Amino acid sequence: MTAIRVYVPCDTTAIACGADKVARAVERTARERNQEIEIVRNGSRGLLWLEPMVEVTTPEGRIAYGPVAPSDVAGLFDADFLNGRQHKLRIGKPEEHPYLKNQERLMFARCGIIDPLSVAEYRSHGGFRGLTKALAMTPPQIVAEVTESGLRGRGGAGFPTGIKWKTVSEAPMGPKGADQKYIVCNADEGDSGTFADRMIMEGDPLLLIEGMTIAALAVGATKGFIYIRSEYPIAFRQMGRAIEAARDAGYLGSNIMGSGKAFTLETRLGAGAYICGEETSLLESLEGKRGVIRPKPPLPALKGLFGKPTVVNNVLSFTSVPVIIDDGAAFYKNYGMGRSRGTQPFQLAGNIKQGGLVEKAFGITLKELVYDFGGGTLSGRPVRAVQVGGPLGAYLPAGDLDTPMDYEAFAAKKAMLGHGGLVVFDDTVDMAEQARFAMEFCAIESCGKCTPCRIGSTRGAEVIDRIIAGKDREKNLRLLDDLCETMVDGSLCALGGLTPYPVQSAVRHFPEDFDKPSRKAAE
Repeated sequence: MTAIRVYVPCDTTAIACGADKVARAVERTARERNQEIEIVRNGSRGLLWLEPMVEVTTPEGRIAYGPVAPSDVAGLFDADFLNGRQHKLRIGKPEEHPYLKNQERLMFARCGIIDPLSVAEYRSHGGFRGLTKALAMTPPQIVAEVTESGLRGRGGAGFPTGIKWKTVSEAPMGPKGADQKYIVCNADEGDSGTFADRMIMEGDPLLLIEGMTIAALAVGATKGFIYIRSEYPIAFRQMGRAIEAARDAGYLGSNIMGSGKAFTLETRLGAGAYICGEETSLLESLEGKRGVIRPKPPLPALKGLFGKPTVVNNVLSFTSVPVIIDDGAAFYKNYGMGRSRGTQPFQLAGNIKQGGLVEKAFGITLKELVYDFGGGTLSGRPVRAVQVGGPLGAYLPAGDLDTPMDYEAFAAKKAMLGHGGLVVFDDTVDMAEQARFAMEFCAIESCGKCTPCRIGSTRGAEVIDRIIAGKDREKNLRLLDDLCETMVDGSLCALGGLTPYPVQSAVRHFPEDFDKPSRKAAE
């Protein structure tokens, strides 16, 4: 008799919700009832409010149940869930759930579906097709395809990926140039409300490996590193196992797929510094130094890791590449709007009913994400603000929820898309306190190299304290504005340069929260 496959996620969120205990309960109950099953620890599909979401393979397809607690397992067996029968936790076919059905999944097409560490399953679901095609192309052809696709860096800045790759590919090698080029993946996903990188590394790590290998072929690199934040132990362990599996199957090493091309890959664990999400600080940390930013120029593309030409891209940038090479630049460009092409995994967090990951083409509005996918606030109260782009992102008021998710549309609002994380707040939030948090966060996380960031953020928190206390409000508001301008113009990197975004947006859109009489009246 063929064992029935039962999928229980190994995703960090699912584990935090009890997935390991659920897996053990399923295994124990099946053994007690003499039912033959095979438990597969898959990734999450991104419906995080339903985790742990257990799926079972049936003749009619995979049927999901969730959220499942260990105490639910016996009842599921009693209801014959192994054959997809009815139960109060039955969700049905995951792909037919509106949350998934209305998405456009390119990067996350396999996440939650396959065994993350099975090369055979990855291949059977279209994996390594992009790499196979890339091996038949010249490096300039690969770079041209990525450039034509319109792919922009998904780490926050939105810089065109193809231009960065072209710079590294044209950096001279040999006696008059470098003797080595590197591929570095920035997986230091430190922004609040973001978890897309982690979900890929835990649920489809071979996709990241494939994307980085294609990048290596494009620029002539033979060595790569994945820099993972210390708060991601499961992702770190999963990536290490995936690299080993890819190497054993011939997709990494000295002779990739018998092509004679070489590329080796290693993981590195960061020490938890937010500043190491900035590419030059990350490179310093990779070299074993303190994570502080480097002035530019020189650009990392010309003088990066160990002074060699280096491609530094985010997880989502690399994982977009296999689709582009496999299906073509024209296919990828068909998604999105304006200069924002392709899809973006938007991560819904904060005070929201249905938190999770939504991969959609650029152009979807904030309102559609918050209400159509997120279901509004968990508290049931009105949405007052949404912060997009992490702790350095601007706060957009409810009146701006029709803004399309597009780099230029957000720039026009003095905001940024960043990594695609959304943190939702209802009408009980104190925006003056949120503005103060931004300054305090910068003060704590500053690497200390430049004065505007190191000192400006500390003084900024003090100025906001005086405003909240009602001391010389107008004078201190002007001082705060001047201080923010100095930080934007004078900081060496985006930490100090972007901290004014949440502060100024809070003052601009929610001035009543900075007015002591108004605050007292509201209370």
